[in-house]
Amino acid sequence: MIILETSWLNAWSDLDLQPPAGLFEQLVGAYEQPQRHYHSLQHLRECLMHFEQSRHLAQRPGEVAIALWFHDAVYDVRGKDNERQSADWACRVLASCQASQVTLARVEKLIMVTRHDATPSEPDEQLLVDIDLAILGAAPERFAEYDAQVRAEYAWVPGFVYRMKRRSVLKSFLARPTLYSTDHFRARYEAQARSNLAAVL
Repeated sequence: MIILETSWLNAWSDLDLQPPAGLFEQLVGAYEQPQRHYHSLQHLRECLMHFEQSRHLAQRPGEVAIALWFHDAVYDVRGKDNERQSADWACRVLASCQASQVTLARVEKLIMVTRHDATPSEPDEQLLVDIDLAILGAAPERFAEYDAQVRAEYAWVPGFVYRMKRRSVLKSFLARPTLYSTDHFRARYEAQARSNLAAVL
């Protein structure tokens, strides 16, 4: 829990705000929900560890960190607006803490880019998306575990449908000129990510 607690305190300190009492436990509880196999506390912890190694790249580290905390805060395996609901939750919390409208708007955008339906253009958005996609460049054993975890979250989808949809998603990543937007993540994970994706396809 050390990385979680340290990241939590640093995020709010960087934002120069005080977090609501009980919110840390509420978010940890959300990531521990039983329907989560990949989008779990393990994923959040991995994201925060990647952020700690790359926070020097962030223009507004507090906003990136809090967006990471909330980016999968709502996760319904059958839902189609998880990012929207997660962003709304983050904005409600930040508004209650007297965060500026500019901060609310930026955090909302940071969370919404994790839909991965468009290439991010802002530096903090690029960093956050690279962190979220770092799993693609994980060691083969962790990548295989991740692949199985995603399948477990979609256990209700028939095998042939799942394989077709999953193949389409992974092929779209592989077709990009680069998987990562920042030099930091490209140097560390691009080659392994392409190897992992090619192997599973």
